[in-house]
Amino acid sequence: MEFKELIQQKLQSNFPEASLEFSEYKDEFSVKLDKKFIVPVCTLLKEDADLQFLLCEDITAVDWATRKNRFTVVYHIFSLKNKFRLKLKADVDEKDCNIDSVSSVWRAANWQERECYDMYGIIFNNHPDLRRMYMPEDFEYHPLRKDFPLLGIPGSLPLPKK
Repeated sequence: MEFKELIQQKLQSNFPEASLEFSEYKDEFSVKLDKKFIVPVCTLLKEDADLQFLLCEDITAVDWATRKNRFTVVYHIFSLKNKFRLKLKADVDEKDCNIDSVSSVWRAANWQERECYDMYGIIFNNHPDLRRMYMPEDFEYHPLRKDFPLLGIPGSLPLPKK
């Protein structure tokens, strides 16, 4: 059995109620799932003896601007044992702009989720220390959103004196 098929089989058998979508593009295997399953799916992917996705390489988001589910949170995880990279995707609507934190599964997710929160405004539920990384705490905007002006918002950040 090919490793992609093993991932697919294990996820479908453990989460029959989740409508998982599997896809492959340019040798990148992806799984799209409902955001409510993100923590249990990640836990299985990490702890399963055959899979062992022990490394969370990156967490980011895509702002689709005009779609119903405006954001897609994207997780890049890696199995050292199998030398295999997997991409997980979960849609997040702007009105309910949150998803559960996977920092309890991978400690490296802590900073990656903070960066995603800071730049896109996506709230990671149960995150141990969700605060801004780059922008000041009282900054009310999220710079990587598509509706953020290219040159910034004049007067939104105090600039240093010359």
